[in-house]
Amino acid sequence: MDTLSLIPLGGPGNVTRNMYIYEYNNQILIVDCGLGFPDETMFGVDLLVPDITYILNAIQSGKKIVGMCISHGHEDHLGALPFILPQLPNFPIFATPLTASFCNEKLKEFGLDHRVQSIPFTSNQKILGDFSVSFIHVTHSVPDTSHMFIKTPIGNFYHGSDFKFDDMPWDKKVSDYQKITQAGNEGVLCLLSDCLGTEKKGNSGSETPLYDSLYKAIQESKGKCLVTTYSSHIARLNQIIQASETLGKKVCFIGRSLIKAKEIAIKMGYIKLDGNTEIQIDELERCSDSSIVLLVAGSQGQENSSMARIVNGEHKEIKLTSQDTIIFSSDTIPGNEVLVNSMIDEISKKGIRVLYPKIHVGLHVSGHGSWDELVKLIQLTKPKTLLPIGGNFRHMALYKQLAKENGYTEGTIFLVEDGQEVVFNQNGGRLGRKIPVRNVFVDEITGEELESFVLRDRQKLSESGIVIIMVEIDSSNGQLVGKPDIITRGFAVNIERLTAGVERELCKSLKKKNGLVSNWTYMRKFVGEVCERFILRKLRKRPLVLPVVIEV
Repeated sequence: MDTLSLIPLGGPGNVTRNMYIYEYNNQILIVDCGLGFPDETMFGVDLLVPDITYILNAIQSGKKIVGMCISHGHEDHLGALPFILPQLPNFPIFATPLTASFCNEKLKEFGLDHRVQSIPFTSNQKILGDFSVSFIHVTHSVPDTSHMFIKTPIGNFYHGSDFKFDDMPWDKKVSDYQKITQAGNEGVLCLLSDCLGTEKKGNSGSETPLYDSLYKAIQESKGKCLVTTYSSHIARLNQIIQASETLGKKVCFIGRSLIKAKEIAIKMGYIKLDGNTEIQIDELERCSDSSIVLLVAGSQGQENSSMARIVNGEHKEIKLTSQDTIIFSSDTIPGNEVLVNSMIDEISKKGIRVLYPKIHVGLHVSGHGSWDELVKLIQLTKPKTLLPIGGNFRHMALYKQLAKENGYTEGTIFLVEDGQEVVFNQNGGRLGRKIPVRNVFVDEITGEELESFVLRDRQKLSESGIVIIMVEIDSSNGQLVGKPDIITRGFAVNIERLTAGVERELCKSLKKKNGLVSNWTYMRKFVGEVCERFILRKLRKRPLVLPVVIEV
């Protein structure tokens, strides 16, 4: 019987790094190409990208990528494009107009010639090999967000990444219920559904009612009003701009990502900004503090963001005063809680008024559908099987509960993690191979991969410090000459005792290996391993040990 493989290379269980491949008849369709973000244990890591080893191996075995589709304009769905595309052969990439603009701006920034083709929602389905893809408009926290209805020879798939059902969106463009219902009527073999909002019962809330709360918060600021939100949250930016204009305040955009998003949105007609309202950063000193609203990038507490530099007193042009107000009009993305809370603590310590969604209702609503909206998508699409995506494992487990409450049985709900293949035929699906998927760390500036051993070394440094051991070895007999020299950093120990212990251990071990030294690379490794074992046995520590072996 004909089968299709669905393989997530990122997305289930970790929210970010979204990438899914649909594989049929030696053809591969890729949906999304997103970034992941490091946690506090990933020292010096800028970004994570999907592991595409499976795709590279598939290409070598004769399979072909027929196309890629991007669901919407968030970094966790498109941000890995500059790092992934140079590794792959050329193929067509499609997205809705604003999403395509975000993608192309990012590719241009990295000096790449790849172009993402713009597909309006009114266009017909795209035929990509044996796949036929239709883009369906849904509401989310960035305009032009799409779901995809993917027709294949073995059945239809509804790829429902990030969404909510907001019937009062700021731009008045509600989700296309007619197309969603039509997809359900044509038959859906599997619904892949956003599940991040499963912890909240009812509905996620509408965007438009936030305006009054934002207006009031901006109005009450005695000094400068700084507002931070997601750079791509165009509806929120529009609300803040309109409130500022109504109050007669000037608006200044601070931060590279925010300025780029604003420029693209203006060009595409998604933001309308009165020329008398916006001012540039070098014009701020000519305005009174109470007449200024600053839209600032860095709502997730990112260390080098504009907001972080302002809060830490490191921004050249903007200095905070006790009369200022700072508004967080955003949720904290899972994994960023420590960064955001630390920033709010620092603001509070300075005695500055800070408003954020946990304690001030009406500053933010989620872009992800809650329980009732997720149920509604199931009811509209009427799928045979379900696969929750875009959430952590607790969200996926709750989605399974939601599905069971709506008549689905154990064998029709797939909870998967990265690399877990699901094999579909016309009747349903089953779990297939577990494809190895590793964390791929990249440097944001160079785009180069950071090897995992580098990260392990950094983790060792942070936990147990470093020990540099310099020894002289007699090349004629392979024995220690003199005493070792030891330098430590971040490692509390009595140096004299450590030196004496290492000397005894090395002498004993080298005597067992008595003879000429023919391989000095091996000798360095041997010295390092002897010292590591000794330190672990005596001190119960695992510092990073760097042996320096001098031939005499």
